[in-house]
Amino acid sequence: MASVESEQQRKALALAAHDASGRVTPIRISRRDTRDDDVAIKILYCGICHSDLHTIKNDWRNAIYPVVAGHEITGLVTDVGKNVSRFKVGDRVGVGCMVNTCQSCESCKDGFENFCSKIVYTYNSRDRDGTVTYGGYSDMVVVNQRFVVLFPDGMPLDGGAPLLCAGITVYTPMKYHGLNEPGKSVGVIGLGGLGHVAVKFAKAFGMRVTVISTSPEKEEEAMEKLGAEAFVVSTDPNQMKSVMGTMHGIINTASASMSMYPYLGLLKPQGKMILLGLPVKPLEISAFALVGGGKTLAGSSMGSVGDTQEMIDFAAEHGVTADIELVGAEDVDWAMERLAKGEVRYRFVIDVGNTLVAA
Repeated sequence: MASVESEQQRKALALAAHDASGRVTPIRISRRDTRDDDVAIKILYCGICHSDLHTIKNDWRNAIYPVVAGHEITGLVTDVGKNVSRFKVGDRVGVGCMVNTCQSCESCKDGFENFCSKIVYTYNSRDRDGTVTYGGYSDMVVVNQRFVVLFPDGMPLDGGAPLLCAGITVYTPMKYHGLNEPGKSVGVIGLGGLGHVAVKFAKAFGMRVTVISTSPEKEEEAMEKLGAEAFVVSTDPNQMKSVMGTMHGIINTASASMSMYPYLGLLKPQGKMILLGLPVKPLEISAFALVGGGKTLAGSSMGSVGDTQEMIDFAAEHGVTADIELVGAEDVDWAMERLAKGEVRYRFVIDVGNTLVAA
């Protein structure tokens, strides 16, 4: 076994929320010793996802306190088990939303382990041995090699961290619903953490992009910085009418409850709308809006490890990263407050390696 660690270093420093206030404080947690199929990682960066905020606030009523959030983890390999051949000490790697599955069901066998009914999430989940998982707001983690991806040299660990959630979440539906073909037209609803990455991937695929937003002030950024061909204010009936029936597909990143009717009208016949957001209230859907044009309304969740590796490689080749604000461990509470208000362009990333230190 190749190693630069001693067994005494299996105690890790982390930031944990202890109740629904969502405030995080430093604690010591235990990480397992490196097993034969494991990779131990020194965490350098961890993105802050909106799911982290929901979890630490117990919005979904499933928090297992103390919660150590974070599923956009990047860092360096410090130790590998004897069965690990894909990774070596010093490799730049990432860990996304899951750290285990049953590995035997149809979904797992077909390479879609993200749909496994026994999926173990990177944090706030119970692993198969009954232990609670802790995420990337920590200085190290030990993960089965199946759930680790290799970062190409050209992919920065800070700007690349959010791709492990936001990136794969938009890449997967584009790949499997044919929204990655050059020359096709795609709409992106919402220009936030997911939406801005969706625009970047769509442009890298060679597609024509229309951003659909409730915020007129985002037009300049969408078109001049991100390269979208068009921008539509969804609350303006005339603008919406001007792009009716023009899109092969729509990536819907909005989490607000909305009527689907006007948005489905933007699709060409046999067009597809893919839902990525999770509105609290049920969607309003007209059957006529789907049936008349043979349109598809579908959902998508995360992506497999294989697709995540493919996505990271593609992103590195085409220079796709998330637009981030780097924050220190001491500023996580402040970042969460800003995230709750939507005051981030577009993802916070914690500089774990330089700022998470014992008091």
